Amino acid sequence: MADEQQFIENGLQRSQIDEFFQEELGRAGYGGMEVAKTPMGTQIVLKAEKPGMVIGKGGENIRKVTTALEEKFNLEDPQVDVQEVDEPDLNARIVADRLANALERGWYFRKAGHTTIDRIMEAGALGAEIVLSGKVTGARSRVEKFNRGYIKHNGEPAEEIVDEGQATAVMKLGTIGVTVKIIPPGAELPDDFEVSEDVDPEELVPEAVEANEAEGVEELLEGEPEEADAEAAETEASEPEAPSDEAEVDEEVVEEVIEEEVDADADEEFEEVDVPEGDEDVEEELDELEEDVEAEAEELVEEMESESDEGDEEDEGGDA
Repeated sequence: MADEQQFIENGLQRSQIDEFFQEELGRAGYGGMEVAKTPMGTQIVLKAEKPGMVIGKGGENIRKVTTALEEKFNLEDPQVDVQEVDEPDLNARIVADRLANALERGWYFRKAGHTTIDRIMEAGALGAEIVLSGKVTGARSRVEKFNRGYIKHNGEPAEEIVDEGQATAVMKLGTIGVTVKIIPPGAELPDDFEVSEDVDPEELVPEAVEANEAEGVEELLEGEPEEADAEAAETEASEPEAPSDEAEVDEEVVEEVIEEEVDADADEEFEEVDVPEGDEDVEEELDELEEDVEAEAEELVEEMESESDEGDEEDEGGDA
């Protein structure tokens, strides 16, 4: 058999065993299981809120469960160990079963959700989320969520740290799915940090301190100011010394020089501008244009008068 097929069969068998325990030990507060195959047989660890009900009087129930595991799932010599859950309010499977039972007994979904999540947070959880999906109040299905604290939804923390449990409440209108997610107290999240004051670095990160000493970072940092001072001293020595006694310039001489420069600029600005020749030709052309325009205007006037005279003669002929 291929390895992939073997993984699939192992996962399927594990889920079937989990469902079997949920049906048989639901009243005892079933809280999950762990399966490990050893050379001596199959070791199964059950977590329950009431381990006495799982074991039964004189171990009667546990013997029935062991026999059923051998017959239904072909497990070789199953050894079942029952452990009590320390804090049932922090076990997602137990909390989901309780909430489903409360809904089946007629609790209003909002009251049941808030009461349950408040109990989870009072038990010390860092965060919790409850999701109810289905026909909660009417004929149409919907989703209701209740959140408290801090919760992770994806990534490795969501798989390794978050405890998730599911249950089903069978109602008259239909089934309601219950999903509970809990981050237990003391969980170390990747984005957690702590600020420490007045602490020796060697106590917290001795490896980093050793690496800095090996590389001689402190010596390099101490040597940098000395090198800078030496370079500054060399540059000062190389620069020529400026004369100490500077010649004093009379203010009157400076004013005379400025006045001369201003006068020279003014003369350059107000030089005569050369007027281009040929203005007489331009005037003659303008006179000719004016004469032509007057002649055209007179011709137009004469044409208009002649047309008006012709029109009057035609009107007189018509009247006659």
